This record gives sequence, C-alpha cells and structure tokens, in this order.
Amino acid sequence: MALDKVKKVVIWVVVAFIAYAIFTSPSRSADIVHSIWQILSDGVDSIGTFFDRILNR
Repeated sequence: MALDKVKKVVIWVVVAFIAYAIFTSPSRSADIVHSIWQILSDGVDSIGTFFDRILNR
C-alpha cells in the first residue's frame, strides 16, 4: 500500500520536473528530444543492418 503512494509521488515529481524543464527552456528540451530520437533511429537501423548481414542480404 505504501509503495503505491511512493510510486504515485515519484511519477508526479517526474512529470512536474519535465513540465518545468519544457517551460523554462523549450529549445533545450527540443534538442534533447531530437537527440533521443536520433539515438533510437540509429539503434533500429543498426539492428536492421545486423539482421541483413546475418541473412546475407
């Protein structure tokens, strides 16, 4: 029961921090989102290349 309350508080603190970061520095937040998207995109591309090479395509 207490763990649920702690989890709820932590989630609200994280959401509040993200909202604060976005409102105080939107350009920096956009750069962070762009960087995260680039990392995910490169990862998916690398996985595709890996399987293509395994299957000799």
